[in-house]
Amino acid sequence: MKVAFQFADLQAFLWMNGHGPYVWACYAITFAGLALLVLEPRFQRKRFIKQQNLARRRAQGSNER
Repeated sequence: MKVAFQFADLQAFLWMNGHGPYVWACYAITFAGLALLVLEPRFQRKRFIKQQNLARRRAQGSNER
């Protein structure tokens, strides 16, 4: 089974008969969204832990007085 490349060269592949900017923009938006979905919970977890530690320190400080 032989697989034939559909474009003459890399520039033709990137340009995709004039549709390249749209196609690559869609890929970029999709991967940016996926990255955000992966990274945002991690950022929220770090923020939550920091807030909980701060609240615990404040509570310990007010109990000592």
